[in-house]
Amino acid sequence: MAWIELIIAGVFEVFWATTMKLSHGFSKLSFSVLTIVGMIASFYFLAKAIKVMPMSLAYPIWTGIGAVGSILIGIFFFKDHLSLWTEFFVALLIIGIIGIKVTSGH
Repeated sequence: MAWIELIIAGVFEVFWATTMKLSHGFSKLSFSVLTIVGMIASFYFLAKAIKVMPMSLAYPIWTGIGAVGSILIGIFFFKDHLSLWTEFFVALLIIGIIGIKVTSGH
């Protein structure tokens, strides 16, 4: 169950990062409120996961899901462009997240 909570926390991490961009520096009230709600949800599910999982495992996976998810949202919805080197390092980040999961024993 902790892994599911951690994944949900990571999804909310991507959600609030996206709505923060859409808030245009917190100048759009609806997206500003969604950002805060997303932050609270993300921290709530991270806190639930971290009760069971080691912090040294949960936190980097949470931030990794948020980072990779935000990169993908940026590419597909905001038309961000990444250099070949950046794409390479994003791939390493994904490999690192998978490696942590596979070798963690949790």
